Amino acid sequence: MTKFLIVGLGNIGNEYENTRHNIGFDVVNAFVRKHGGSFQSDRLAYKAEVRWKGRLFICICPTTYMNRSGQALKYWLDKEKIAIENILVIVDDLALPLSKLRLRPGGSDAGHNGLRDIQAMLGTTEYPKLRFGIGSNFARGRQVDFVLGKWTPEEVPLVKLKIDKSAEVIESFSTIGIAATMNAINKIDFSL
Repeated sequence: MTKFLIVGLGNIGNEYENTRHNIGFDVVNAFVRKHGGSFQSDRLAYKAEVRWKGRLFICICPTTYMNRSGQALKYWLDKEKIAIENILVIVDDLALPLSKLRLRPGGSDAGHNGLRDIQAMLGTTEYPKLRFGIGSNFARGRQVDFVLGKWTPEEVPLVKLKIDKSAEVIESFSTIGIAATMNAINKIDFSL
């Protein structure tokens, strides 16, 4: 059975729920719910296992906080003996508009602390990432408030649509592969 490690980036704690920075948690939660799984508190993460179409998904939401996401990823990658190309990290991205998702087989951390820590722990930037565009609608010097802020009521319907689509991306990534999934998803401009 082929194994995949699905990692949603975010911060634990009620104050971070439904914030832009926690979209990785939200996507992984949606995927696990869709497939009837449930999370348990485990080593360095909330963890759920999903079996689907002959594949096993180890789904984690690190409890290490964003800046130490690499610890949890590396622990579960090694424990479950998962190939690096079968990781999928879901992360918020300021450089992408809210209308976009971007899947890539590698690439820099782009200034994202969670990705920077993962890169340091893995010793490479070459691992798959699904970047969830959150836009950059903030005044100069207000980036932290924006990223840690909650979605506006106007954004919520589009965010929900993209969360559902992101769960489908995880399925597609595991079945038809990253190249075909990238071709299908990266060119879409999501709107209601």
